[in-house]
Amino acid sequence: MSSTPTPDNAFYVLVTGANSGLGLGIGARLMDEFLQTRPQDESLVLIITTRDQRKGDATIALLEEQLRQICRKAEKTLPGVSQVLQRRVFLRQERLDLLSLVSVQKLAKKLRETLPKLDVVICNAGIGGWTGVNWLKAFMTIPIGWKTSTTWPTFKLSGVGWTTKPQLPPLKDGSKRKEPPLGEVFCANFFGHYMLGHYLGPLLAKRLQAESGPGRLIWTSSLEAYEHAFSLDDIQGLASNEPYESSKRLTDLMAITSVLPSTEPKVNSYLAYKTPSEKTTKPRIYLSHPGITHTPIMPLIWILDCAWRLVCYISRWLGSQWHVVTVEKGAVAAVWLALAKQNTLDTMEQREGVGKWGSATDVWGNERVERTEIEGWGWGGKLGETPRKFGRSPYARPLTQEGKDKFVQEGEQCWEELERLRVEWETRLVDAGVGVDMD
Repeated sequence: MSSTPTPDNAFYVLVTGANSGLGLGIGARLMDEFLQTRPQDESLVLIITTRDQRKGDATIALLEEQLRQICRKAEKTLPGVSQVLQRRVFLRQERLDLLSLVSVQKLAKKLRETLPKLDVVICNAGIGGWTGVNWLKAFMTIPIGWKTSTTWPTFKLSGVGWTTKPQLPPLKDGSKRKEPPLGEVFCANFFGHYMLGHYLGPLLAKRLQAESGPGRLIWTSSLEAYEHAFSLDDIQGLASNEPYESSKRLTDLMAITSVLPSTEPKVNSYLAYKTPSEKTTKPRIYLSHPGITHTPIMPLIWILDCAWRLVCYISRWLGSQWHVVTVEKGAVAAVWLALAKQNTLDTMEQREGVGKWGSATDVWGNERVERTEIEGWGWGGKLGETPRKFGRSPYARPLTQEGKDKFVQEGEQCWEELERLRVEWETRLVDAGVGVDMD
């Protein structure tokens, strides 16, 4: 393995928030599946982001050990292959704090100056914004509706009105500059990634080989992207009792409607994409979710964390396909979207419509990728879809033309508002003297 990227036939992937949990699982699974499925002359350059050097060093060490395990396993089948495999993976770490727009800009500028292209960006990092659990409600709802209450829980408690630290430096006299509030959960889960995707758009558009497909920007959603949790009047979820769920609904709306003709001008502006050429291809935005995965995102003491893990396994044994539990299984959808052939994705979307891809398992833990129903869109935006038997929310309603029209209209309005917010914050940062020049 190496920390120095190779320029020859390399596949470049950036994963945010890879210091623990799902991000680490994505990194490990990416290496494993890449080495199994890609030609021997193709290398993987895996770039992971963490908020500090200590976490980055620890993550690289864990990924290096994971790579050694992959190679040892392959060596048993084909002696001598481990040295070949190790030379095909290159690891790199970078600093990123999604709650700081300047940090987002600095990383993007560095990557644009040091990488020839990007093939995939997996926007994984995020926070829950939860403060705890309503234990009385949990104990009342789980026994009488185990699968439902552990898949679409109603007992989590969230912080309300949380905002990031000031994005702008103080004035020369030490007084604070005036700036509008920026929702913490909104910024960590969506807006920080949104800004990053904009700045990395030119790298995602670059194609060094004529046969290369479009770069992929993979946004991470959730099963809890509820329609009722989101409001266009509070797009940042500052007044919401469910800011996490609001941010994930926004993610769904933006990703699904990114391919519509009505949003194309805003999407092109966002991706900084103007006209096609032999050396560029317009990037694509894809939507995934990890199912129900046991990660540190929910603050629980050790004994309760262990109990929650057991609850997740019981839910799977009772027939819940979404309780993947482990981060390696939770990573299956994002990694599949990253590595699948473009014609495979295009064919499936032409047949079934643009959708949300989720990590799922059977009762034995055999993982797979499943399309996931979205309120107001269904599984692929097609009226008259046959409801799928497994994994459907008990609160789901059949897709109607009225519901679909509402979904599309909200998506269009979200693209309008997010592009406005992006430009406004870029202007504020420049005016305050901290904005990074991307040219």
